[in-house]
Amino acid sequence: MRTDRTRVIRGVGMVVATLVLSACASGPGSTSQGSGVSMGVRDGQAPVLLAANEAPVGAEGNGLAAPQDDLFDPFAKGGEETVEEYDPWEPFNTKIFEFNRQVDKWVLKPVAQGYDFVMPNAAQVGISNFFYNLRFPPRFLNNIFQGKIHGAGVEVGRFLLNSTFGLGGFYDVAKDMDIKTPEEDVGQTLGVYGVPPGPYVVLPLLPPFNVRDFAGFLGDIALNPINWLVAPIIEVNGVPSVIAHKNRMTSTTAQLGGRVFEIVNERSLNLGKYQGVEEATLDLYTAVRNAYQQKRVRAIQE
Repeated sequence: MRTDRTRVIRGVGMVVATLVLSACASGPGSTSQGSGVSMGVRDGQAPVLLAANEAPVGAEGNGLAAPQDDLFDPFAKGGEETVEEYDPWEPFNTKIFEFNRQVDKWVLKPVAQGYDFVMPNAAQVGISNFFYNLRFPPRFLNNIFQGKIHGAGVEVGRFLLNSTFGLGGFYDVAKDMDIKTPEEDVGQTLGVYGVPPGPYVVLPLLPPFNVRDFAGFLGDIALNPINWLVAPIIEVNGVPSVIAHKNRMTSTTAQLGGRVFEIVNERSLNLGKYQGVEEATLDLYTAVRNAYQQKRVRAIQE
């Protein structure tokens, strides 16, 4: 009985995805490879609070053997081209980076360990999937902005499948059906249109950015209708919202509470990975910076 029900769900799901994708002709630069979606960890959209935590997300094939006289970058892949470093604010960045590491060590990590003790891993993955599903609008719109019509269609198909058969996005049905596409954000869109990355920057309690991607980070917030139709943190005159605009404290509490919960959940999913990276790296700041910049170059080229 369970097998038959699974077959029906997958069959209907494929029909939905096919209808969506058939309505969208393949656009320039479209692809269906390398979505970066895995066990609750998304490359480029992982909701990680601290600068020291951004780069390990999505790292693959980390070898631990390296000459002692070279800086070890645990995130680098074989044959990967060196990305030009532009870090004129390094003295400031390194101080903030260390501050973020201490917050992670003494606050975030202990909370995540307690959370991991009481929350089953399957539930953590489902929660991560749910938050990822909520950020569908910016991914869809950035595919459109970049002319990736096929990718936009895939995003719509994924959202419909996961929101229905995936029980609101808690279960990634589309992933099981190999329906995936690279994630797109405003920072990548700006890069596609030729906007230079600008200096590397590390900010308190945020992942690393370059100036272009920080502007893109703010742009993605603006593109998500939850931020102005549900719990508004952006005021739009004449646009109604689930939480009234006058109830700013309610909206702020909902937004911050949801964000903190998501961050703790993601940190819990990656406790072992972060620990191994920190122990294996001689210069963690440089490794994180290099990994971030290489990741963003690859994301724009996809």
